[in-house]
Amino acid sequence: MSHWRIKLSLLLNYFVFAILLNSVGTVILQVQNNYGVSESAASVLEAFKDLTIAFVSFLVASYITRIGYKRAMLIALGMVTLACLLMPQVPAFWTTKLLFAATGAGFALIKVSIFATIGLVTNDSNEHASFMNFLESFFMIGVLSGYFLFTLFVDDTNLKSTAWLNTYYVLAGIALLAFLLLLSTPIDESRVRLEAPKTLAEDLGDMLRLAIKPVVLIFIITAFTYVLMEQGIMSWLPTFNSKILNLPTSLSIQMASILAASTATGRFLAGVMLSRVSWYWLLIVCLIGAAGLVLLALPLAADVDGRIITGWGDAPVAAFIFPLIGLLIAPIYPAINSAILSSLPLRQHGPMAGLIVIFSALGGTTGSIITGHVFEAYGGQTAFYFSLVPISLLLVFITVFSRMQKKTGYEVKQTAGMAGH
Repeated sequence: MSHWRIKLSLLLNYFVFAILLNSVGTVILQVQNNYGVSESAASVLEAFKDLTIAFVSFLVASYITRIGYKRAMLIALGMVTLACLLMPQVPAFWTTKLLFAATGAGFALIKVSIFATIGLVTNDSNEHASFMNFLESFFMIGVLSGYFLFTLFVDDTNLKSTAWLNTYYVLAGIALLAFLLLLSTPIDESRVRLEAPKTLAEDLGDMLRLAIKPVVLIFIITAFTYVLMEQGIMSWLPTFNSKILNLPTSLSIQMASILAASTATGRFLAGVMLSRVSWYWLLIVCLIGAAGLVLLALPLAADVDGRIITGWGDAPVAAFIFPLIGLLIAPIYPAINSAILSSLPLRQHGPMAGLIVIFSALGGTTGSIITGHVFEAYGGQTAFYFSLVPISLLLVFITVFSRMQKKTGYEVKQTAGMAGH
């Protein structure tokens, strides 16, 4: 059976949520302009998104096979379609919080379902890793598209204008299109349902037993730390561009797209390279390069003068160089996710995906809130220098994770093989 239609649906679902989830940086900047909230107050938007992701993931991850992957994704798409339509109708900070809560709940359903469905449409660990990287690169294309979509509606001449909220009519249309494509796409989930435990208690037990395995535990810590770093940078880059580099609002948002573009490129290249090189050494080289880029780019931001900037052509060099960190950190998340998922039996992909989503969400919230508070108290440069801390920790955690996986990999793969993976 050809799985191209299912894969296309998964890509479009991820694309929709990529725009919504990663619009938080743009929205953080806009709510400061429109609703007069401070940096620390605006940073709670990340919490509304990520804590909802974590909470809903915990509730549904162990039960996802009973809901059904397709049904869960349809619920998610329907929910965000309605939330998007509400945004321009009721322009307020509380509505924005509600949108990100709905987006978080929807993404929990989408990501757990997509990560679990990948096992149904790929034939081996190499194909799994390759599709995972292409999926994540498509996610970043969605992020990139979102920056430009929002700037189509931003009014630079009036910071108090709410015209940018009209973006959500477009997003509601895309979400509805994704809903209709998925609704008309058959997905055979019978293998997973046959393997699923018989009771909810057994499902929860599977998830908890996974979480306390040493190799899974160090994986969780690694994923948490990575997302802490990534979201701290991604959510605050538009504000950094605006307040530290003195770019106009629309240009601040557009130039943040360099981060999304470089991350998408990095993940696409990793999808090709990981079939030829060790994922461990690729990630170590990337992390060392990322630390070097931080130390190169941020001093350049200190030299920005007060001249008026009108477009890409007269933007400071730092606005181009720092976002290239995405190229270097891009392979980390999909590589470690694929490493843990492809070594487990199909019935454990749902619970494992749930753990990934939960701790990724907690990492994202932590990173954004820490960055927001440091930004307000000490300035944007200090906030971004903070990224050197998780980069250093990742060098350690990835090394430990790789060694533990080598010691336990044979046993895990044998178990997976017996389960029919």
